[in-house]
Amino acid sequence: MSGDGGASATVRLRGRQADLGPALRRVAETVLADPRAASGMTIGDLARASDCSEATVVRLSHELDYGGYREFRMRLAEETAVAREREGDGAYAGDIDPDDELAAVVGKIAAADTRAVQETAEGLDLAALADVAAAIAAAGRIALFGAGASGLAAADLQSKLARIGLAATVHVDPHAGLPAAALLRAGDVAIGLSHSGRTADVIDALSIAREAGARAVAITSAPASPLAGSVWRILMTAAHESAFRSGATASRIAQLTVVDCVLVAVAQQLPDLGRDALARTRAAVEHRRVG
Repeated sequence: MSGDGGASATVRLRGRQADLGPALRRVAETVLADPRAASGMTIGDLARASDCSEATVVRLSHELDYGGYREFRMRLAEETAVAREREGDGAYAGDIDPDDELAAVVGKIAAADTRAVQETAEGLDLAALADVAAAIAAAGRIALFGAGASGLAAADLQSKLARIGLAATVHVDPHAGLPAAALLRAGDVAIGLSHSGRTADVIDALSIAREAGARAVAITSAPASPLAGSVWRILMTAAHESAFRSGATASRIAQLTVVDCVLVAVAQQLPDLGRDALARTRAAVEHRRVG
């Protein structure tokens, strides 16, 4: 399942770019280099700019789940119009440049993080979110897998589930994670977080969990990636990282947005348990506050 049906055109392109063939990737790169300009191109214009055939442009439109180039171009134009309104004068649009003043760096980070949250929320598959929340609420065991910054987001989900009375385990070390995945069974849920969808440790953990009978869920920006290829449900994130944001900052913000949505959706499934657990956990740490 693709999981990106509600995502914008550029989010779909970024999510699938790494899995496209050379000709299709050239079209994607042309569009992503200047979405606003691309939205004004005819199919012939875009084909020439990408050094490919018009049939390739049409094929890319279908790869993105659009009916054809006309629909793709229309969605792209709508998206760029909304982006223009959000960006205002565009002072903080674009990637961070090594020569940017600190004020511009801060502004661009804030703009990128805001965009990541907005695009993630707009593209989130609500039916998939509801399914995942119901599965977590009913699960015998919940196992979370991630590496690097995605491991931090997995730990955040584990901590928040604990606050509503649900015990989950988080695994960032494959030597601990893979055996844990093998011990899952039907009725359990395994959630793997990876921005690229290509983290081998997470892919392997979900594959083992799925073979053991657990429901496998991917939180990723890449719906055509190896991680997303055979899971039960996909929760899409949307974030574009520049070369000067190697700490996966925007992608982490996007993942945390999905984590918060999952947490609240699960809490709604368990209103009495959730309220009681929140009250008890809040009371347990209240005396640790100073002043």
